[in-house]
Amino acid sequence: MQDTLSALLSLPEQELKIRGLIDTPREIHQQPDTWHSTLRRLTAIHTTIHDFLDACDLTPDSSTPPEVILIGAGTSDYIGRAVSRILRQQWRCGVTVVPSTELLTNMDDFILPGKRYVFLSFSRSGESSEGVAVLEQALERFAQQVRHIVITCSESSTMAKFPGVFAIILDDAVNDRGLAMTSSFSNMVIAGQYLAFSHTRESYRPLLQELAAMGTALLPQAANTAAALAQKGFPRMCFLGTGALQAVAEESALKVLELNGGRIATIAQTPLGLRHGPMSFVNDQTLVVAFLSGGEYRQRYELDLLEEIQRKDLGADMLLVAPHLTRRVGKLTKNILSLDAPHAFPDSCRPPVDVIAGQLLGLFFAIENGITPDTPSNGAISRVVSHVNIYSPAETGRRSNA
Repeated sequence: MQDTLSALLSLPEQELKIRGLIDTPREIHQQPDTWHSTLRRLTAIHTTIHDFLDACDLTPDSSTPPEVILIGAGTSDYIGRAVSRILRQQWRCGVTVVPSTELLTNMDDFILPGKRYVFLSFSRSGESSEGVAVLEQALERFAQQVRHIVITCSESSTMAKFPGVFAIILDDAVNDRGLAMTSSFSNMVIAGQYLAFSHTRESYRPLLQELAAMGTALLPQAANTAAALAQKGFPRMCFLGTGALQAVAEESALKVLELNGGRIATIAQTPLGLRHGPMSFVNDQTLVVAFLSGGEYRQRYELDLLEEIQRKDLGADMLLVAPHLTRRVGKLTKNILSLDAPHAFPDSCRPPVDVIAGQLLGLFFAIENGITPDTPSNGAISRVVSHVNIYSPAETGRRSNA
C-alpha cells in the first residue's frame, strides 16, 4: 500500500502546482538519498578540508585550538545547535553557537583580544543579510584573529565568494526551492558532522549509512502518522528534545509554524526545562511531540516528564520518535515512530533523521489547513532574508558623537 507522501508525489504535475506541492514534498522525500551524495561530495574534497582545518589548528591533538563559533539565522542557527556537541567532542575545543542575528550587533562581546577563532557559518542561500554582514565586518575588523568556513547550497552566493573564506558548496539539488528549509537543513547537518570526523572520516561512513537507512524506513511511517494527526486539527504543538535533539525540537517547531503560515502555535523545550513555566503552554488542544534519547540516563528524565503530562491530563495527544519501542514508551501513546536504531547509535548524529517527523507534520498540517506548502506565507516571511538594513559600527559611533 502506498504511503501518503509517495501518493502526494505521484499526483499530476498540474495538481501539485495548483496546491503548492511541487517542491516541499519532493525535498523532504529526497533526503536519505542526498545524504549519500553529500558524503561523496565531501569525500572528494577531503584533502582540502583536512589541510584547512590543520592550518586552523583544529586537530584532536592540538594543545591550543581556536574557539569555534557556529553561525546562522533561523533554521541555519538550528543547524549549528544540531552539530555543536559532536564538533566539541571530536575537535576537543570550545564550540559556541551564536546566531548571526545576534553576532552582527554584538560581535565585540564574543571576540576577545589575543584569542583565535574559527567562524563556521551555515547558509542555504549564502545571501542572508546578517550572514553576509557578519563575514564583512569580521574580515574587516578581526582579520588576524578569525578564520572562516562557510557551508552553503549556492556556489554563486556572496558568502561563498568572499576572499579568505573557505567555502564548502553542497549540491544544487539540496538548495531547497520551497520556502521552508528541509533537505538543505539535513544536508548541512551532515556536512557539519563530516567536518567533526574530518580526522577519522572512515568512522563516519557507517554512521551515515545507518542514518540513511533509518531515514528511508522512517519516511513512509512518519508520513502516514503525520497525515492522520493532521486530520485531528491540533492548533498547538509542543516539541521536546534533549541535547542535539533539542535542536530537532526547535527546527520542527519552526517548520510547523512556517509551513502553516503561523496558524499553529508552537513551542520547543527540553523535557526538564518544560516544567519551569513553559508547561503552561500545554493544554487540551496541544499535540506533544518528543524526540526520545537513546541513552537510558537521559530517557528516564524524558519519560518521567511525559508520564507527568499524562497523569495531569495535559495535552490532547502525543507523538514519540524513539530509537526503540519499549514497554514504558508504548504505554504513553499509539503514535510511536521507532527508528530501530543500531545499538548505542549516538544521539548527536540523529538530527538529520529525527527532523523528518517534524517536517512531515508541518507539510500535512498545511495541506489539511488549505495552505500551499511551497509558498505558505502571506508576505510576512520570505525564502531568503536579504532586505535588512546593515549599519557600520564605526559610522554609527561617529554619528552618535557628532
